[in-house]
Amino acid sequence: MTNEHEQVAARGEAVTESRDTAIAAALAAASKQADDVVILDVHGLIVITDYFVIATGSSDRQVKTIVDEIETALRDRDRKPVRREGETDGRWVLLDYVDVVVHVFAEAERDFYDLERLWLDAPRLSWDADAVAEAGSLDSRAQPGP
Repeated sequence: MTNEHEQVAARGEAVTESRDTAIAAALAAASKQADDVVILDVHGLIVITDYFVIATGSSDRQVKTIVDEIETALRDRDRKPVRREGETDGRWVLLDYVDVVVHVFAEAERDFYDLERLWLDAPRLSWDADAVAEAGSLDSRAQPGP
């Protein structure tokens, strides 16, 4: 029975680490003026990841800037994406960190794919977007609170 309890405890710690990574990605996106940044908690719905972070950029250039900031912020947490897709077109870039998958869309693509509707059963994770205003850009590498 102890082994089962240890597995449950380890999974809880992993989900907490995943949550912190998702929040760091959301804060990084917000620091570059991404629109409508959302974190969906999908760990109870699918087994391939714990969180989706979804953000919108108003231009291809802003999408790239948001992606670059997210990668820098997560690299500072010793996280590197195992897969990157969509960089060529810059209309929908996906960063796969295994436990967290980040989607940065241009407006038309976000409206078309509507991931929030597809994952309507996934709870939205609350995060403090105001922390960006307090900390300024994540260039200072402020860490999210608990």
